[in-house]
Amino acid sequence: MQHDNHNRLIAMCQVPIIIVIMNKESGSINKKICLKVKFERLKKGLSQEELAFEAGLNRNTIGKIERGEVSPTIETLEKLADAFGIEFLELVDVSKVDL
Repeated sequence: MQHDNHNRLIAMCQVPIIIVIMNKESGSINKKICLKVKFERLKKGLSQEELAFEAGLNRNTIGKIERGEVSPTIETLEKLADAFGIEFLELVDVSKVDL
């Protein structure tokens, strides 16, 4: 029954998003996204405080994301992508991030 709900949720999405079911690999994907956030911040020459301001987030949240202490929500990732001036899908594309 729970699997059927996941299929309905996927069918309702307007933007193609890779949905990760929590398993061993999901932790490494989260780490890669956290590294990508830090990489993009440094590439833009922003401090955590400046990024937090641009994204409308708390500076502590940025630090926790970059350290992998929290998993950013899709909404948070959208705010970060906007602050970086990149597309959401570019931010979450971790295919070239190595741990």
